[in-house]
Amino acid sequence: MKIPTYQFEFRYYQRQFQSPLHTSHGNWEVRTGIILRFTDKMGKVSYGEIAPIRWFGSETIEQAETFCCQLPQELTPEMIFSIPDTLPACQFGFESALAEVRDREHNLECCGLLPAGNAALVAWQRLWEEGYRTFKWKIGVEAIAQELEIFEKLMRLPVSAKLRLDANGGLSYSQANLWLQRCDRTSEDPTISVEVEYLEQPLAVAEFAVMLELSRSYKCAIALDESVATLQQLQECYHKGWRGIFIIKPAIAGFPSRLRQFCHKYQIDAVFSSVFETEIGRLAALRLATELSSPHRAIGFGVDHLLQEADSHWLENLWNTR
Repeated sequence: MKIPTYQFEFRYYQRQFQSPLHTSHGNWEVRTGIILRFTDKMGKVSYGEIAPIRWFGSETIEQAETFCCQLPQELTPEMIFSIPDTLPACQFGFESALAEVRDREHNLECCGLLPAGNAALVAWQRLWEEGYRTFKWKIGVEAIAQELEIFEKLMRLPVSAKLRLDANGGLSYSQANLWLQRCDRTSEDPTISVEVEYLEQPLAVAEFAVMLELSRSYKCAIALDESVATLQQLQECYHKGWRGIFIIKPAIAGFPSRLRQFCHKYQIDAVFSSVFETEIGRLAALRLATELSSPHRAIGFGVDHLLQEADSHWLENLWNTR
């Protein structure tokens, strides 16, 4: 049997945020990544995307670029599936390029990402008009007293709205307890119809045992994000006893086939989420989300409003500028 081969090329891209994205990790102004292009012997072209986030534990963009530079111009599937686990965003991008990625509709609800601080009190209204009913709000950015005041105002969102609180590992133990206590009291208040769906990654990755303890001490659910950024981390947390919510960013998790196998085997409560990838990575990620994300939870791909709109010919232009 003849082994298939693919002509391989790649291009570096940059995409500006509309305004800097504020998280507990700092400000994020530009999304950088790499687009891969494969061409088979019949001339058929397919694309993949490498979109790392170094503070989530993936490789850096420099490491990904170095890896791409040392590859030959002709690749085989065997070479692709030998990419090491230290390069999870590369694993995702190269295997995605192997697959036939078609732009197809999905019927999953999306969660809209709100800006940090007071800006959230205005931003939710436009997203509501666009059809969003689940929102994620970044916390651990401003002083906790100020954020709790804003939280009380967000609890007056329209009936049926859901709110996710995302700390990006930026809370202290006492702050995490304070947020969870407030969320539990909110859920018991008959005058509030907004559901706090979960508190996402309240503590740093190294504090897994404490988050496990907190998950058993409060009614408000806790979701792991940075702690399960790669498939290796996902497996480790599961085998250490985590049975709560897993936030999966497929673009930095590793090989899609291995992620699919794990999710099917253990039937975890998974919420698939964006890493601000382009439409290339997004289509591959949505294909996984449609198959594997928990059907009763909105997926975390409501982020387009935070990025500057790409030119309709951006992909063609990317290849014509080098």
